[in-house]
Amino acid sequence: MICNSINLVKSAVTIQHQHLGGRVATISTDYPVILGTLSDRAYQQLKEDIVRGRLAPGTRLAVRQLSDSYDIGASPIREALHRLVGEGLVAAIGQRGFRVPPISVADLQDVTRTRTLLEIEALRQSLRNGDDDWEAQVVASFHQLNKIEQETGPIGDFKEWERRNQAFHEALVAGCRSHWVQRLSGILHDQHRRYRYLSVHYSGHRHVAEEHAALRDAALRRDEQAACDMLRVHIERTAATVEEILRLREHGSGPTSTARADES
Repeated sequence: MICNSINLVKSAVTIQHQHLGGRVATISTDYPVILGTLSDRAYQQLKEDIVRGRLAPGTRLAVRQLSDSYDIGASPIREALHRLVGEGLVAAIGQRGFRVPPISVADLQDVTRTRTLLEIEALRQSLRNGDDDWEAQVVASFHQLNKIEQETGPIGDFKEWERRNQAFHEALVAGCRSHWVQRLSGILHDQHRRYRYLSVHYSGHRHVAEEHAALRDAALRRDEQAACDMLRVHIERTAATVEEILRLREHGSGPTSTARADES
C-alpha cells in the first residue's frame, strides 16, 4: 500500500528527450521526489524537469518515452501531463501529443504582469489578515533564505536557494484567505521559475539579499504600500534580467539552454 504521507527522497533518473529538430539528449537528474501516488510522482518529476530546463522548451513529450525514463506506467504519466496542461507547463498539441511550451519575451512579459497583479493582491490580503503565526513564518523563512544568501548567494547552491526563496515568498502571502488567489499565484510563480533559471548566472549586479530584507521589514511593519511596491520591483528586476538574456539569445550571443542555470 502506498503511504499517503509525503516524504522527500533523492532519486537519480536518466531522462531522454527529443527536441523539435530531432536531436535526442540524455540528462542525468538528481532531485527530490514526492512519494505519493504514481501520478503525483510523475507530476512532480515532470514539473521539476520542465521548470529547470532539463526538458527544454519545445521538447516533444512522448508518453512511452517518459514512462520508460521515469519507470512509471503510461496512465500516471498521462494524468501528470494533463495536470501540467492545466497549469500551462505542458502544451497539448491536438491529437499529436504534448510538448513543453516555448519561452519568449512576449510570454515572459505576460507572465510577469499577471504574476505581479496576483501576488501583490495576495500580499495585500496577507498583511491585513496575518496573525502571530504568520509573522513567525515570515521571520523563520527569511532567516533560512538570508543564511544561504550571506554564505554563498544563489550561485553557490542554486537548487537550495530556490527552495528557500520559494518558501519565503509563500510565507509572505500565507495570510491571504482567498484560495483562488493563492492557487493562481502559485501557478504563475512556477511559470516565472522557468524563466528565473535563465538568470542565475547573469544577475551579479543585483543585491537580492537586501531586496528580501526590505520585503521582510515592510511586511512585518504591515506597511502595505511599501511592501507591495517592493514586491513589484523585485519581480520586475528578475524579469528584466531574463528579458535581456532572451534578446541576446535571439541574436545568437546568449546562453542556449535553461539547463546552464542549474549546473552550479
